[in-house]
Amino acid sequence: MSRPAAPQSPRHPHGAWLAGSQLAAFATASTSAHRLCTASAGWVERFGGDALISYKDTAVCADLRAELHAWARAHDCAPRRIFGKFLPRQNAERLAPALLEGDATLPMKTVVEENGIRFGLDFGAGYSAGLFIDQRANRAFVRRSAPRRLLNTFAYTCSFSVAAALVGAETVSVDLSKKSLDRGRENFTLNGLGTAAHRFYAEDVLEMLPRLARRHETFDAIILDPPTFSRGNEGRRFQVEQDLEALLVAALEVAAPRAKVLLSTNCARLPRRALESIARFGLKATRRAADFHAEAPLPDVPAEAAAQSLWLLLKS
Repeated sequence: MSRPAAPQSPRHPHGAWLAGSQLAAFATASTSAHRLCTASAGWVERFGGDALISYKDTAVCADLRAELHAWARAHDCAPRRIFGKFLPRQNAERLAPALLEGDATLPMKTVVEENGIRFGLDFGAGYSAGLFIDQRANRAFVRRSAPRRLLNTFAYTCSFSVAAALVGAETVSVDLSKKSLDRGRENFTLNGLGTAAHRFYAEDVLEMLPRLARRHETFDAIILDPPTFSRGNEGRRFQVEQDLEALLVAALEVAAPRAKVLLSTNCARLPRRALESIARFGLKATRRAADFHAEAPLPDVPAEAAAQSLWLLLKS
């Protein structure tokens, strides 16, 4: 007589959702910004009391929304609001998240925590709310490294700068957007940090790096996490596939001996192997040597769905 089949746990059609033990671990670590689910055509993230569904088509959004409600009931973790963000093929089609559920009178600005660091978010400010979850491990690496001087290029809202400043670093943050840097200053304030020992430049990174080199400034931690595409001063195009090598070479000119340099991109056409090739080119061009290091994958973001990252640990 055959043995009856064991009862199976209910499955979500779009991928694994965060387990209760992982949710508890994030709470213990004072982290309220993390991924809840990753699907082939979208994902769901938690930002404090809010949830954000990023999706490539409306059917996926509807399915993930239904699954989110089921997950929230099972874990007694209902979001106060649910936002939706369409993932377009072209940057020009990017729009700010839209409120799908919840009180529309609540402020669009909110505050989340990541390993005890506070970050301000604004769902009405544009396509991105203000914090890239998949860089959490690299921000933790910066804190563990405790650099004396950190250069944060394409700094956006200065999350890496805040992480470094909390362990005593002097920081320089460079981004074309003055509004983003103003939000970065607010993140310093949220964490009880003054800005007197920190500089913020609304400048083109590729113009700023040679200027820093001419001043003989050096840094023992440098963050290179550029967008896939952007326009610099006078409409100059930055395309990460073509320009990442030049960016790295310029950054290595201001890297102190034994500095740590993060090379990171969310461009799907630049996998980890491509980053290593770019790193070797930059090191050879500047006659430097380095070991390579990568942080372990995050428990909530599959490696294939996260930004590709490589740390260069300079030997001299």
